[in-house]
Amino acid sequence: MPLTIRFLDTENYGIWLTISSFIAWFSFFDIGLGNGLRNKFAEAMAIGDLELAKGFVSTAYYSLGLICLGLFCITVLGSFFVDWTTIFNASSNLKGQLHILMPIVFGCLCLQLTAKLISTIYTADQKPSVEGKISFITSTSSLILIWVLTQTTNSSLLIFGAFFSLLPVVILVLLNVYAFSNRYKKYKPNITLCKKIYFNEIFGLGATFFIIQFSVIILFSTDNFIITQLFDPTAVVPYNITQKYFSISLMVFNMILTPYWSGFTDAYAKRDFLWVRNSMKSLSKFSYGSMILTFFMVLLAPFFYKFWIGDLVTIPFNLTLSMAVFFVICIFYSPYNAFINGLGKVRIQMYTLVGAAILNIPLSIILVNYTPLGVEGVIIATILCIIPHAIICPVQYSKIINERAIRLWNK
Repeated sequence: MPLTIRFLDTENYGIWLTISSFIAWFSFFDIGLGNGLRNKFAEAMAIGDLELAKGFVSTAYYSLGLICLGLFCITVLGSFFVDWTTIFNASSNLKGQLHILMPIVFGCLCLQLTAKLISTIYTADQKPSVEGKISFITSTSSLILIWVLTQTTNSSLLIFGAFFSLLPVVILVLLNVYAFSNRYKKYKPNITLCKKIYFNEIFGLGATFFIIQFSVIILFSTDNFIITQLFDPTAVVPYNITQKYFSISLMVFNMILTPYWSGFTDAYAKRDFLWVRNSMKSLSKFSYGSMILTFFMVLLAPFFYKFWIGDLVTIPFNLTLSMAVFFVICIFYSPYNAFINGLGKVRIQMYTLVGAAILNIPLSIILVNYTPLGVEGVIIATILCIIPHAIICPVQYSKIINERAIRLWNK
């Protein structure tokens, strides 16, 4: 981040963060096929049905590929008629760069949505470390790339955005080639196995996941855009710094939690409730540890910011504290959320997250414009919106595991 700020300057980096959030909105075009594949592939593996697993993989790849092709054509053509400087509240001298950059970013997004299915397959096969390795390779490559750019070229949002959009695509494509040539060779996508019946099964579950995914994108990916419009692009940077800092605690917890989604799918299919209960007890201990870590991070934040960013950006304490509370809430409900997602009983979760997504933007505007709160008003609005979800998740878990879930609680 310090290298990037020095290369782009605070305003351009704020614009790039806003572009990234804006593009994330379009990731819902996978229409839930990724999460649907994750559960259905895990179920097929649990019962040892090779043909069914192959059908799910092929159908997911070809269906999502076709959807992404249509998205690419529409977004690339449409982007030439949009004034991106107005949307991102950017300087007019960036108009030319943004008109070239946005089609590149959209094109890379479409490729990434399809190529990312391979990480879903690994996770469904209870090999979640692969996703961690992808993140590590991408982050390390990004660090090397930004250092090379600082040494070889002048500041350019276009060059930076093009390289950083293409990098994860290249890594995921190489992983697809490797995986379908080795471990998952027998599941290699085949267009003859792409069938409507498989699509209906994946999408039947995926449709609900799609609505949830869309709601989560609106809930968590609009903050940068809201801040850009209510303040200016430079205000996005301190917000993003605190978000990245406290995401460390959630990242540490997710390293432990990630395998359990598909583990819960497998255990519930086998009616192994004892394993589920014991696993949830262990996860609860780890979640409490991660929450304690988060509060210690609040105390260490001023020293860490100074070491990490130096004097490039000033971070208000209220923003630090608000972001810490947000991540504590996320860590608290994450184990229950993983259990519910693994079982696919996500109807009530869909309703709570849709409601949160609808309220988030107007509540953010109200807290910023009509209270003394500054940028922290945006994350406080998000906190208020997710509290009902954080309460409902453990209640639903308790009802399901004790076999008392009826009607909406069991859907």
